[in-house]
Amino acid sequence: MNALYREALSLIQQYDTVILHRHAMPDGDAVGSQTGLKNLLEENFPGKTIRMVGDSAARFSFLPDSAPEEVPDEVFPSALCIILDCGARSMIYDPRWEQAAATVRFDHHLFQEKIAQVDISDPSFESACGLLTDFALESGLTLSPRSALPLYLGMVTDSGRFRYDSTSPRTLRLAAALLEQGLDTNELYRNLYASTVEEVQKRAHFALKIQYSAGGTAYLYNSKEEIEAMQMGIFDVSRGMVGVMSDLKGIDIWANFTESPDGILTELRSSRYTIQPVAVKYGGGGHAKACGCTLKNKEEVYALLADLDKIIEAGR
Repeated sequence: MNALYREALSLIQQYDTVILHRHAMPDGDAVGSQTGLKNLLEENFPGKTIRMVGDSAARFSFLPDSAPEEVPDEVFPSALCIILDCGARSMIYDPRWEQAAATVRFDHHLFQEKIAQVDISDPSFESACGLLTDFALESGLTLSPRSALPLYLGMVTDSGRFRYDSTSPRTLRLAAALLEQGLDTNELYRNLYASTVEEVQKRAHFALKIQYSAGGTAYLYNSKEEIEAMQMGIFDVSRGMVGVMSDLKGIDIWANFTESPDGILTELRSSRYTIQPVAVKYGGGGHAKACGCTLKNKEEVYALLADLDKIIEAGR
């Protein structure tokens, strides 16, 4: 067994209470890894108390058992906290994990900093859910439909339905192990990808306002007033609409800028180039070709676009 897996399993076995953390504004991999691990641990260690903290699961709330809960302060000092799908301390929802008796992290983003006592960070995996599935299989833990479904959801969403170049033969082998639990993928995909007419119209609105930088980066800029007028959540615009630019012919890098109370949320994507260092430069992080950060003002927006344009120019 992988040595770090052994250390993580040992800590899980030692503690009666395990609290699961993920990054704020969760995507499918964050929700799937948290819910999948909760169900996996409950079924394999029935005497333990497994709890989850986090903000709303948003559009992934259809997933059974995915709702976070309120955990009292006094629980943390005697608990094991496991951090999932999070590459930087600043992105972890609920800072009380630092009060825990012990900590573990399962993450697949490019390494930025050591966070946990047992720090399992492996960017060769397409998703945190893929990493957890590998951990479960190597550790001899028993999978079930209840644990396999959220793990499969995270693998599907973070691999772009197995389209992104992070998808490897191992990805498909691990996905097959989950499917062998008898998952109803038709129901899963119906919840994940079905759209109302209103949602299609909203995507069309954003597609019609795509702009291009001087160097060829496609981007959207979404003002606070526009978001309010459309009656959309900030996350639904920021993370939800970056994909409208993903299949544009001749576009290798695209960005979505969304005004929020905390700054300008920025989602960066590329089909060809490593752009994660740009996100890190502005205080963010993520994957090589899918990452993000929060900017202070429009001046930083233009500076970031210039940095992306430099990557495009260097690649020509």
